[in-house]
Amino acid sequence: MKITTSWRVLLLGATLCVALTICSRHFGDRGGPYFMASLMPAGVVYLLAIRELLAVPRFSRRVVVIGLVLAAVWHVEFLRLPAGADDDIHRYVWDGRLQRLGYNPYLVVPSDPAVKGLHTAETRDLNNPDLPSPYPPGAQLFFRAVTAIRESTFALKVAFVVCDFAIAFLLLDILRRNGQGAHLVLAYVWNPLLAIEVAGSGHIDIVGALLLVASAAALGRRWRATAAVALGLAVAVKFLPIVLLPLYWKRIRIRDVALAVAVVALLYVPFLSHGRIPTGSLGTYVQSFRFNGPVFAALAHAAPAQLLAGLAVLAGFATATWLRLRSAEPEWSPDEGTVTTEDTDSHRGKAPASPLCASVRSGVQGLEFAWPMAASLLCAPVVFPWYLLWLLPFLTSASTLPLMVWTVSIIPTYVQWHLRALGRPWGALPGWVMLLEYGCVAIAAAILALRRNRQLPSPQDSTE
Repeated sequence: MKITTSWRVLLLGATLCVALTICSRHFGDRGGPYFMASLMPAGVVYLLAIRELLAVPRFSRRVVVIGLVLAAVWHVEFLRLPAGADDDIHRYVWDGRLQRLGYNPYLVVPSDPAVKGLHTAETRDLNNPDLPSPYPPGAQLFFRAVTAIRESTFALKVAFVVCDFAIAFLLLDILRRNGQGAHLVLAYVWNPLLAIEVAGSGHIDIVGALLLVASAAALGRRWRATAAVALGLAVAVKFLPIVLLPLYWKRIRIRDVALAVAVVALLYVPFLSHGRIPTGSLGTYVQSFRFNGPVFAALAHAAPAQLLAGLAVLAGFATATWLRLRSAEPEWSPDEGTVTTEDTDSHRGKAPASPLCASVRSGVQGLEFAWPMAASLLCAPVVFPWYLLWLLPFLTSASTLPLMVWTVSIIPTYVQWHLRALGRPWGALPGWVMLLEYGCVAIAAAILALRRNRQLPSPQDSTE
């Protein structure tokens, strides 16, 4: 049975490799018919692979190694392609270049005629040229570091792919310490969004995700200062993981918090302007940018944008707080960070759970880290596909099944790029796209809830 399942997983991996390779051939027409005709099947194959990966507690090391090699193949296919003409990565090159030339990216507007001579072929047509940079200082310093080695979009894409595979190796350590199978790393590296948004377009979100995974790994090992600083650095790349702060309550010390705050504050020092903390175009982003945010759009006529953005943050905080309060602290081992499924079952006097049930219970960190960020994104004004990169490393258990589905159901939003190329206005997604995207997530959540209700013991069983 195991051999059959192993070969089935490898067959799905090979199919995914073929589909994504074909997709890379049409990367220049993102959202076009040929691009979607290969990427959508890739997403379906990925979900089928997830089903196989969650059904068996262990696979051989050979399956994991071959799976990682397959992922490397399609990463290379996308890495060798030029980024899109208006992808954010051109702004990254511009911000890094400005810093090295002694300018502040939060103050300089790319379209300003006074800085026309500073542009290169890769930065001349960057997107939103009338706005200064919105990216926090952690991201800015990363841009500067990479462009100091080589000033090009390709160099940044290589750096992002390195971060991608660094996450995979950190996940292997986390999975081992949580008592989960190493094969679950394939649930991360096989996700099609990594090929499109890391190796293809190149997005800074993967750097923040790496820092967040490092924080989770340090928390599991009880390296509290490291966990706090890594979280602070992740927030300094993009602000999304700030909603995870409640998860660190009573898991790190006050001095760890002070150290993290000091490190983040130091990152801002090079960019201070007349003693003020810079925000660049962040305010304009909240006020004006809209894409694929159904909750925000539904409430937009009832409240100002700043208030709704605050509510999105509050949703993430509330979810993290709820998860932190309901987590059983005695189940977190001082040595391992979390209890294994076998330990929990034996402590409660029950027989070992099924692989699916074990996967649900052993994915503590995935459940805690993924859902608060997902709740915040659900209420955000903008939900680009690459925003889900923050969730991917933590989607290694059945408890995050709806979010796994979301990483696939968001694929139809790429049609917006194709429609814009045809001259359609930006931001007005066809109604069927959002219905399909969030409808699939709702169905997956309902299925997960039904399965959990069936697995709950009856009162009579509890009494016995």
